[in-house]
Amino acid sequence: MCDDEIHQDLVDPSISRRAFGLSAAAAASLAATLAHAQDSVEEKDVDVKTPDGVADAALFYPKGKGKWPAVLIWTDIFGLRPAFRDMGRRLAAQGYVVLVPNPFYRQGRAAAVGADKFDFSKPEERAKLMPIAASITGPNTVESDAPAFLAFLDAQPQTDKKKGAGTQGYCMGGPLVYRTAAVLPDRIRGAVTCHGGGLVTQTAASPHLLIPKMKAEVYSAVAANDDQRAPTDKDVLKKAFADAGKKATVLVYDGCQHGWCVKGSAVYNEAGAEKAWAELSALYKRNLV
Repeated sequence: MCDDEIHQDLVDPSISRRAFGLSAAAAASLAATLAHAQDSVEEKDVDVKTPDGVADAALFYPKGKGKWPAVLIWTDIFGLRPAFRDMGRRLAAQGYVVLVPNPFYRQGRAAAVGADKFDFSKPEERAKLMPIAASITGPNTVESDAPAFLAFLDAQPQTDKKKGAGTQGYCMGGPLVYRTAAVLPDRIRGAVTCHGGGLVTQTAASPHLLIPKMKAEVYSAVAANDDQRAPTDKDVLKKAFADAGKKATVLVYDGCQHGWCVKGSAVYNEAGAEKAWAELSALYKRNLV
């Protein structure tokens, strides 16, 4: 987890739509898209067995007969909640079987953990969140969970296992995407991070060091203030992908602050979020075949 995640409530939430030209009509179209997803998608609360216990999760897939590619969504520090259910529902409406797990299940079920109820502006509240975050960011956690989550997705009758799978993650979920793509290189063919925190660190466990193990096409959308805080990280990522011969895009979203893609965030930027969603959709369409 990076410092910008802790301070996301302190930055200006009014970064304008002008940066990407989102019109009122486009905003209305987004609302209609979400309403359509509500009607066209099956949604279930499920339990997924992992080597460390049972993870509560939300499963989404299109209504009707058919088989579709699988996608695993990693949430931010605030965990499984309505904003991420909306993402899962919307993606399923585009033709995917989507799992959004509670990444902190080792600490309890999503409603019990209640990470979204913490106030990051208070040091004592942040201190309480650290053990919760560590329950998924620690060594071998993702490497244990990701195969279990993909196995669950592959066991669904709606999943087309002949097609590649995707994974996407937000904030602290960004590194989890890299780790998932590295531990399941033959399954994950598309990987997307949005304002991912800690993709480049000075430790031997830095997520960027996993790039040679990946086979997925990767898209990493970087927040402007994350880039200001660590201006060389994007270059380290680009070089690592190039050196490994991997297809990847690392793009700084000017005018968008850490957390901009998650609706309900103090810094949510609808125009920037829609641009990132369009890139995500195009990447999955290219690779999950």
